[in-house]
Amino acid sequence: MTPRHPDHQIDPQFLTRWSPRAFSAAPLQAAEMLRLLEAARWAPSASNLQPARFAWGLRGDTAFEAILTALVPFNQDWAKSAAGLIVVASKPHSEKNGAEVANVWHGFDAGAAWMSLALQAQSMGLIAHAMGGFDSAALAAAVRLPAGYTLHAVVAVGSQGAAESLPEALRAREMPNGRRTLAEVAAHGVVPV
Repeated sequence: MTPRHPDHQIDPQFLTRWSPRAFSAAPLQAAEMLRLLEAARWAPSASNLQPARFAWGLRGDTAFEAILTALVPFNQDWAKSAAGLIVVASKPHSEKNGAEVANVWHGFDAGAAWMSLALQAQSMGLIAHAMGGFDSAALAAAVRLPAGYTLHAVVAVGSQGAAESLPEALRAREMPNGRRTLAEVAAHGVVPV
């Protein structure tokens, strides 16, 4: 594994979490999937509206196959080996005084839920890889997405496998990547360009 070096001291969980694509044949039990989703459920949420929604399947079941089929071919090639697939969506509106109002933070909250899920996976010795490469219409149909809801990502989860199990073009990419420097993304009093 390529070492990652933070600009400032942080908890190691943030450096050791990454998004591998190589999955082993080890199955995921429904109880383990529910632990991942339970962590996502407890993510921070603006006004406690909890807009994040999830649909999931385990390798070999019809829900998994329906989600897998909606992925772009590049992602299907490696995600088919995952033990589970999770669709991350959100409800972009809420009810206030009997009327539907926009929840402009729904995507932000769904992102927080994904990160909670990813860190829970890591704490369980699992890996999680979120992807945006999917056919939106096909995925919406596969998970019966309610009208007006937003799809964000599909997350592949399971136990890490050997890089050699991946298509040859992906093997060289199967390592943690770096990040921009802190000075590139954060500044006192101004947003960096």
